[in-house]
Amino acid sequence: MINSMQILLIVVITALTIILTVIGIQIFYILKEVRRSFEKVNKILEDASQVSSSVVKPVTALSNALTGFSGLSSLTRFFFKHRSKNREE
Repeated sequence: MINSMQILLIVVITALTIILTVIGIQIFYILKEVRRSFEKVNKILEDASQVSSSVVKPVTALSNALTGFSGLSSLTRFFFKHRSKNREE
């Protein structure tokens, strides 16, 4: 025959099994949501990378153009100075 201690032990084991099963299922759903969140963050970072690279290209082109213009103006000044020296001589 089953005494009260064995009944209590069966009830406690059953309750703990049910609780741990529910906790395990909840942890599975939480990890699934964390995975989705990481995927969204990764997509946001990729989009930010694309935006920054699309901004960098025109800025680089503008910088190169300004550098070329600066070099051209320096070259023009050099020729004018050299030309004025030749006229003075």
